[in-house]
Amino acid sequence: MLKTIPPVGLSNFMQERLQKILAKAGIASRRKAEELIRAGRVRVDGKVVTEMGIRVDPDAQEIECDGIPVAAQEKKIYILLHKPAGFLSTVHDPQGRPIATDLLQSIKERVYPVGRLDLDTEGALLLTNDGELSQKILHPSNEVNRTYVAKVKGKPSLKKLAALSTGIELEGRKTWPAEVEVLHSEARETTIRIVIHEGRKRQIRKMFEAVGHPVLKLKRIAYGQLELGDLASGKYRFLGPGDIKMIFRK
Repeated sequence: MLKTIPPVGLSNFMQERLQKILAKAGIASRRKAEELIRAGRVRVDGKVVTEMGIRVDPDAQEIECDGIPVAAQEKKIYILLHKPAGFLSTVHDPQGRPIATDLLQSIKERVYPVGRLDLDTEGALLLTNDGELSQKILHPSNEVNRTYVAKVKGKPSLKKLAALSTGIELEGRKTWPAEVEVLHSEARETTIRIVIHEGRKRQIRKMFEAVGHPVLKLKRIAYGQLELGDLASGKYRFLGPGDIKMIFRK
């Protein structure tokens, strides 16, 4: 196990906790970074580190995660991708299935999805190497809205729509209130706009399944007030400071 002795002098102030450095570099959130360290996937100066709280100098020491050097001052980039259905929201799949980052061939920086979209769900997916922003968006206390358009089987009653709006029991825990609006309705299927700020796995699909109207097609169209707009499927655009602010607007 690697241990460091803080050097005397100014360089001591350049040291940071290893998990914080990984988060800043966009490798993972601090919690996930701790898991990477415990799993022995992080090396400092060629030695595996599994100790929590270790402090290193990213400018003077070589840090690697899964054998890939971690850039201490990597340029932060922010991308909005229109993820097509059939692509995984991950950076690696052992089964070799298509992944979202396959669509970013011209991007040199190593970016990661902010949260996930199901394999069969399309729409807005944020990718960045800014770990701190990713944590801010995903943390429940910030209540960042996600807006979806769901095409569901059948025609939900007003009572069922009201239940979705006020919250329903899912896996022993009630969902937070949601905004629900019927956009189009036919005998066999209904198109509904729904806004939530939770990030449970397959939550929208599970909510409609619970009221007896399974999802036929699902698309995320916005984070906060940052809308997907007319961005074509499989395409992406870079985000600026103004776009980032839109994410946190209700």
